[in-house]
Amino acid sequence: MRVFCLGGAGKICREAILVLVQHSEFKQITVADFNEEEGKKVVEWLNDPRVNFVKVNVFNHEETVEKMRGYDIVMDGTTITLNGLSTACIAEAGCHGINLNGFGEEEHSHDIFVKNGKTCLPGFGMTPGLTQMMAVHAANQLDTVEAVRVSHGSFRPIAFSKSIAETTTYEYDPNLPTRVVYENGEFIQVPPFARPREIQLPEPYGKTVQYIIPHAETKTLAKALNDKNVKLIEVRGTWPKENMELVRALYNYGFFKNEKINMNGQEAGILDCISEYLYQSEKGNKTELYGYALHVEITGTKDGKHYLHTLTHTHPPSDGSVEGWEDLRAYTRNVGIPMAIATELIAKGMVDKKGVIIPEEAFPHPQVIFTELEKRGIFVQEEMKELESLNDMILA
Repeated sequence: MRVFCLGGAGKICREAILVLVQHSEFKQITVADFNEEEGKKVVEWLNDPRVNFVKVNVFNHEETVEKMRGYDIVMDGTTITLNGLSTACIAEAGCHGINLNGFGEEEHSHDIFVKNGKTCLPGFGMTPGLTQMMAVHAANQLDTVEAVRVSHGSFRPIAFSKSIAETTTYEYDPNLPTRVVYENGEFIQVPPFARPREIQLPEPYGKTVQYIIPHAETKTLAKALNDKNVKLIEVRGTWPKENMELVRALYNYGFFKNEKINMNGQEAGILDCISEYLYQSEKGNKTELYGYALHVEITGTKDGKHYLHTLTHTHPPSDGSVEGWEDLRAYTRNVGIPMAIATELIAKGMVDKKGVIIPEEAFPHPQVIFTELEKRGIFVQEEMKELESLNDMILA
């Protein structure tokens, strides 16, 4: 098997590649990136004869397609804004594909993947990705599902890479149509900072106030749990407290409209300027606590009784006590490891459905993902509690 790791010089994708080097059966692992200097550093760091580097520019469609041909799967670590271009290349090259985001233009390539008998799985990292697996695991144990509340704490610097800075500005765009909740069969658009809810994350993260965010889980779970009569799906998230305070201030002052300003004869979006400053500043590249924390609540019924399932996830600490999980790597490894696991499972033919699919369709029995995560230091915990009434279930 051969894997083409697009955007492989990025801090998250290189962690996924490390997992493939350490655990997978791939015979060739290609680091593909426009940044030749960083890409070659990744090859040197991995120090494995199966790993090589290829320079690639996804804006050059034909050349990128030719470089991808012959690979079993493309593991795509590029940003949300590039996923439409990259997925079109993957489809035409006749490869399977997977990426982290799940909110690009992947659907446009669905028919080509089907024609080529290939699978494309957009949005499989920690969230989206593992969050859907946790929700499906709980829902599989229930006859009906009343509500799904997905929450996560992403503890990383606000702009340690340009793609992360882009994610920050994307999620709090006041006009973003994909910031929705699912209620009684409808997707309802909500503004930034909607529906605050206090979430108890596993230690060392503790209690956090979280808000609705635009994430693929809202739509994929609505589709996957349709036969369970699900009434409510909400997805919330938070970043470190200091980051959230900054984002709230920028939103209050209207910076997220990214209106153009003129500075010394040059025109630029005000938010673009701030993002670039954060990317270049020490403050934008450091935070006090690193890591990831998931919290998924499912309420529903089984044999006429009402239940609350609460699932959380834990990983090695970022304090240096576990080699390889120090500081920022406690965040980047959390995101990269699930993508690497799914990449190999798809390449091995363990996902039957063809075309552009959702995580719930790829892995309807999530235990296979949980088992592989445990081998790499990431654990999913589950607590099941019987509720006295439907009212308790709605308020849970």
